[in-house]
Amino acid sequence: MADDRPRLRIGGEIRPVPLDPEKAAAWLADLRKAAGAKELPKLDAFLGRGGPDVDALAAILDLSTHLNAEMLQHPEWLEALFGEDARARIDALIGRAAHLDGPELGEAAMMAELRRIKRETCLLIALRDLFGASTVAETTADLSALAEAAIGAAMRFCIAEAHRAGKLKLPHPDEPERGCGIFVLGMGKLGAGELNYSSDVDLIVFFDAASGICTDPGEQVDVFSRLVRRLVRMIGERTADGYVFRTDLRLRPDPGAMPLAISTDAAMTYYEGSGRNWERAAMIKARPVAGDRAAGEAFLQELTPFVWRRYLDFAAIADIQAMKSRIDEHRGFDDIAVAGHNVKLGRGGIREVEFFVQAQQLIAGGRSPALRQRRTDRALAALTAGGWIAADTERDLSDDYWFLRRIEHCIQMVADAQTHTLPDDPDGLERIARLAGFEDRAAFSTALLERLHRVDRHFTRLFNDGRDRDADAPPQGGFERLLSTDDDPESLARLAELGYARPADIARIVRSWNYGRYRATRSEAARERLAKVMPMLLTAFADARDPDAAIAAFDTFLAGLPAGIQFFSLIGSNPRILDLLALIITSSPMLTETMAARPHVFDALLDPAFFDEVPDRDLMAERLAPFLADAQGYEDVLARLRIFASEQRFLVGARLLSGVVDVGEAGPAFSNIADVVLEATLAAVSDAFAERHGRVPGARVALLGMGRLGSRELTAGSDVDLILLYDHDTDAEESDGEKKLPAKVYFARLTQRLIAALTAPMREGVLYEVDFRLRPSGNMGPLATHIDRFRRYQEVEAWTWERMALTRSRPVAGDPALRGIVAATIESLLAAPRDPAEVSRDVASMRARIEREKPPKGSLDLKLRPGGLIDLEFLAQWALLTGRAPLDLVGHPTADVLAAADLGEAADSIDADLPGTMRCFTAVIQVLRLGPGGVGDVSELPPGLRERLARTIGAESADRIEPQLAAEAAATRRAFEALLPLQEAEAEPAGAAATRQR
Repeated sequence: MADDRPRLRIGGEIRPVPLDPEKAAAWLADLRKAAGAKELPKLDAFLGRGGPDVDALAAILDLSTHLNAEMLQHPEWLEALFGEDARARIDALIGRAAHLDGPELGEAAMMAELRRIKRETCLLIALRDLFGASTVAETTADLSALAEAAIGAAMRFCIAEAHRAGKLKLPHPDEPERGCGIFVLGMGKLGAGELNYSSDVDLIVFFDAASGICTDPGEQVDVFSRLVRRLVRMIGERTADGYVFRTDLRLRPDPGAMPLAISTDAAMTYYEGSGRNWERAAMIKARPVAGDRAAGEAFLQELTPFVWRRYLDFAAIADIQAMKSRIDEHRGFDDIAVAGHNVKLGRGGIREVEFFVQAQQLIAGGRSPALRQRRTDRALAALTAGGWIAADTERDLSDDYWFLRRIEHCIQMVADAQTHTLPDDPDGLERIARLAGFEDRAAFSTALLERLHRVDRHFTRLFNDGRDRDADAPPQGGFERLLSTDDDPESLARLAELGYARPADIARIVRSWNYGRYRATRSEAARERLAKVMPMLLTAFADARDPDAAIAAFDTFLAGLPAGIQFFSLIGSNPRILDLLALIITSSPMLTETMAARPHVFDALLDPAFFDEVPDRDLMAERLAPFLADAQGYEDVLARLRIFASEQRFLVGARLLSGVVDVGEAGPAFSNIADVVLEATLAAVSDAFAERHGRVPGARVALLGMGRLGSRELTAGSDVDLILLYDHDTDAEESDGEKKLPAKVYFARLTQRLIAALTAPMREGVLYEVDFRLRPSGNMGPLATHIDRFRRYQEVEAWTWERMALTRSRPVAGDPALRGIVAATIESLLAAPRDPAEVSRDVASMRARIEREKPPKGSLDLKLRPGGLIDLEFLAQWALLTGRAPLDLVGHPTADVLAAADLGEAADSIDADLPGTMRCFTAVIQVLRLGPGGVGDVSELPPGLRERLARTIGAESADRIEPQLAAEAAATRRAFEALLPLQEAEAEPAGAAATRQR
């Protein structure tokens, strides 16, 4: 038979056990008396019947003096749970708090009602928590929603009262918050929606001085500050009814000097000029919780560049670690324990999980908006999704975080005290264990210690703070005096032991870093961080092929580094990256120079996907879009484009050097970067240009990539060959902006602006060197070309070499429809009938002329040497122009064209693998572009690059590189002569294959 007797509708499967059964029984009797006194028949009958739920209530009465007092004083709150589920009742109470009518109630009555709602809601939240009916995440969310509702109602009352008193003139008196310009940011756990059971609420109140609601603008700071005091009193003052939430305003900018209400302009000035990393960390969780929320969201958006930096910010790790160390020193947290341990601030505690998350958010959140999560568990999930942490790390820390948060709640539920420290006596610990649902103190201690140690391990691994050094880590001994003592025997012995051939010379170089002669080591903070990473640096460079030369190369790099704090913080936090740094510095002058000039490019190596992927165009565009979305104006867009492009190019180069990617992927990867960046740059330039000059009706613009960009064969140092094509309405004569321009002038100046945007030397460097000389009529023609003019020129005036150039072209940016028209136009132009013999003579004649006028500079000049890249590229272009290769390969890599080419009967006499040689030579060029410029022979390359080059072409050793390349080139030249005889071309009249130098 169904049991239809009244039951408390709390739910859950946990039933706490009392510390003292006799006391629990006595408290239960007292509760039943209170129910009888208030004529609560259902509760009276329920308590008299007994059972597991009743026993659990008795246990809570025994274990928590705070909950005991609430239930005995207000048994009616339990009575209500026979007719309404606790979950629904909590929602209803929060909803009532949010919509209290202040003017109707009056201030005193409203304060009393808010306190009554808070106490009943918190009792129900606690019961659901202790019964296991809610997760800890739900508990914190409910507490946060309650606080937000109460603060919102009190703020609305204060604003409306100020309006009625004539201090404010609200634009919408019936909706006081709307458009008023004053707002409250919830910080910390309130902002994250993770409030503690007995937490205070961290608030900052700002106002927009431009809102104009203060009747006396000269008094607005005082008016708004008095309003804040009233708000704090309504929420935080302890009355006969208790309090709603204790409030804390100390997270506001410079709390010792700033007023309680701060203008947004003053706040922005402070944050931009004096804001510190801990304030950035605090703003991660900031959220508008009351007042003009739209103004609050706008303020946070404006604050984005302060919180989320354009560069990966590894100095934040050191600052957050220092903050944690200061907490440890101040509080005396040295060891992990149970009795007396602070589960928030102690080792392995809640704060370490939060710091673990926030440090990585500050490091990478500027580049990865997905990491900008307020809640700790969601931020952990985002870090996992982005590859910053492993899935098991997220699982560990998320589980541990919520476990510790539940223990924190149990500690606070005992007496409603804002404490996070476990009792240090056995009975006190037993009380917490029972509230948390454990059988006894021993089981609780085992579970807690396991969690604390696991959090500590993850925290220590991230911050590398020396708590648990690996056994094989380089010892500090022997290096301690290296930066300050001349010829210290212990230091020199340690250097020799590591493998340095000239320890005294190395010691002298290292010691010079501490003199502050370099910009990177000029500050005391930089030198301190250098000293901390010194053992790792020396150990990493000792593994190089020539350790002494590696240190000398690093010294050169350090001399050019503009600042050191970020760099030393980065390598200190990521010791494994040092091996790659050593490889780059000893092998690739180009990448090293890039790092020295723009150290932020090294951030690219910290991308979790470094070893896993080479992003395609769509993925890069997806990553670039949110990075540009935070830009503050046109100049910042250009700066961010330079950062993105330089990092991505550096990333491909480093992958190429380290062998992470196949060399054949480099050309498409560099080309994808250019495509995405050119698309974004063209859009930014067009929008900025239109602000003053408007737009030509029906205007469409497309960028045509030529040369290596067009065939997707860019290298690390390639410039980009471009033609800008446009179209517009046939009757359009000028633009429609403030300063109108004739159509032709408009597009010419737009192109000039584009060239400037790409080539201007900003602090972040140059985006791309560009070449527009392949446009119709070369340097003599207009910078921008109408699509119809382009078509007519190519049909009537173009020379053979210009049609050859079109075979390595593709639209890379601009209006999609016009890009389609351009592609179709080029295909039709190349498909037009032409005399194959004349094309062959022209191609051969051009190759002969280039060979005569531009001889190769050495064995590694694979572009100009006979049988080199020009031979192979000309053969592919000739195949496309004469129908020997399909035109759908226009704009594809040369090797693909050669692989598809039908060379006819002559193919039988060719002993060269033309596609294979093209891939080989392209790979060599890709590797060489990472090295020093102007190198003609293998002997001039750095040793590391020689080895990488030998591996690239499958040579047994570096000595075999030149003979192997020579054999490939000789076979290619024989094939070229068989197909396009140079001697016959030389006999042709000069006019048959004349070319114009542009």
